[in-house]
Amino acid sequence: MRPTDVGDPNYYHRVVDCQWACPAHTNVPEYIRLIAQGQFTEAYLLNRESNVFPGILGRTCDRPCEPACRRTRVDGKPVAICRLKRVAADNKGDIAERLPKAPAQKNGKRIALIGAGPASLTVANDLAPLGYECTIFEAGPRPGGLMRINIPAFRLPEHVLDEEIGYVLDMGVDLRTNTPVTSLKALLDEGGYDAVFVGSGAPKGKELELPGRHDTDQIFIGIEWLASIHFGHIETVGERVLIIGVGNTAMDCCRSSRRLGGEDVKVIVRSGFDEMKASQWEKEDAIHEGIPIINFHVPKSFVHEQGRLTGMTFEIVRAEYDGRGRRSLVPTGQPDVFFPCDDVLIAVGQENAFPWIERDAGVEFDDWGLPRLGQKTFQSSHPKVFFGGDAAFGPKNIITAVAQGHEAAVSIDRFLQGEDVSVRPPPMTSLLSQKMGIHEWSYDNDTSNDARFKVPWARAEAALASISVEVELGFDAATAVREAGRCLNCDVQTVFTAALCIECDGCVDICPTDCITFTAPGEEADLRTRLRAPATNLELPLLVSGELKTGNVMVKDEDVCLHCGLCAERCPTGAWDMQKFLFAMTHAGAGCRTASAPHSQPAAA
Repeated sequence: MRPTDVGDPNYYHRVVDCQWACPAHTNVPEYIRLIAQGQFTEAYLLNRESNVFPGILGRTCDRPCEPACRRTRVDGKPVAICRLKRVAADNKGDIAERLPKAPAQKNGKRIALIGAGPASLTVANDLAPLGYECTIFEAGPRPGGLMRINIPAFRLPEHVLDEEIGYVLDMGVDLRTNTPVTSLKALLDEGGYDAVFVGSGAPKGKELELPGRHDTDQIFIGIEWLASIHFGHIETVGERVLIIGVGNTAMDCCRSSRRLGGEDVKVIVRSGFDEMKASQWEKEDAIHEGIPIINFHVPKSFVHEQGRLTGMTFEIVRAEYDGRGRRSLVPTGQPDVFFPCDDVLIAVGQENAFPWIERDAGVEFDDWGLPRLGQKTFQSSHPKVFFGGDAAFGPKNIITAVAQGHEAAVSIDRFLQGEDVSVRPPPMTSLLSQKMGIHEWSYDNDTSNDARFKVPWARAEAALASISVEVELGFDAATAVREAGRCLNCDVQTVFTAALCIECDGCVDICPTDCITFTAPGEEADLRTRLRAPATNLELPLLVSGELKTGNVMVKDEDVCLHCGLCAERCPTGAWDMQKFLFAMTHAGAGCRTASAPHSQPAAA
């Protein structure tokens, strides 16, 4: 096995598990350190560089960072990364003067953005400060897209949406509400726009075609039902409610039902509990509110009596797996189950809908009705038309929409500057030693023994009595500082310089996880079996040095390293150093263009 190429920007980036897992690559450890220091405004602004909406995402993010968090190697519980993001938003100072400003002199290029959801808002956030004239066309009365009309107010208060969307619109973005686009061809031919970004989401809820589906008005499509609540068209629900679905929309439907009068609310799922698409915490929140989730029940029919819905029948199944691990749902042979109900909410998925894009407009679609796009550029077959968010590759989540908005903005910027959109800008990276003395670092490297802190909730009587009372209260500042202290600073890397090593084994002796081994060279599969603690997680790399004076190599398992710095403290020659790694995606602007200066890269040790 060759020495590890730490000059590859993805090497150390991959070691920062939380940032690697985040679609927008938010610098999680740095903003958590800022929170631990009480610098909430700075933490918010750092967050905003990547995810644009810290207050919104601090309440609603799917949190791909948390399952990846290195803290789970210590006590099985990740740092509350998402809820700390909210702490920064709730406690920040006035940031208006610290946000990017649109120049008075525009650059002459006009961009139309379809839909005022997170993807379009991100594109506008990136391009308006560069002098582009951005016009957002929104079919509804207010911006926000499905963030506003499909996420209930008890999870995401409207004042949070208004504030963070306002930061984008205040850059001089032209928002046209109640203005649906009915023809892409007309927009391209008559609008005078140099580029079009489609961020219209996946606004169509999937159907559940079963016997009795259309024989009553007591069956609703989940996302349409949530929108009706938002607009005040629905204020009550039946006492007995069934929700059919496996995702976060199903969780929002069941929890909203409880607040609108549902006493007997159940979620019915085809698959197993662990296979549901809903986030683990969304399921936990529903269960906390007394809503059972019933698994392995396949819906068969809607039952009516004298024209009124009375319930549904379900077939009981079990999961079986073939030799390739593919799952099948097999009937158990047990009698079908009947659940009585007054209303049914169908939340089995969402679909894209582009009736306003003519099929001869130059945008090609695949067999699933999705546009054919460059996987990284988000450019369609029509060079002027770009997509992002749920409108691009189907429904995902808000943070993915933001990440795609950033990438689409890069493509639009390069396209309108006459550059090849397929050429992607490298990230900005650097390594900086944290050594302040022989045994002193510029960060807190002591591993906290605190268990994960729980976010307080509003009293159940108040939370379940109103659809608009925010159920999570958020951490107070003191608790946030203690939760932030659980972070292991995994962006502070253990950098090894082979030429300085005397193989004294001091680092091996002091390492609390036995992740350092000096051994004979070999191939990776062989090396993984010869370490002090066998490295079985193939998802994370090994740090392998060049040949040392004895002919051995140093091998460190990046998976279980706690970044505690004890190896660097013990090392008598300075062969080990703790160096903070910066990884930041390059967004639209001069830095993303070919003519810009090269980005810094970490030097190989």
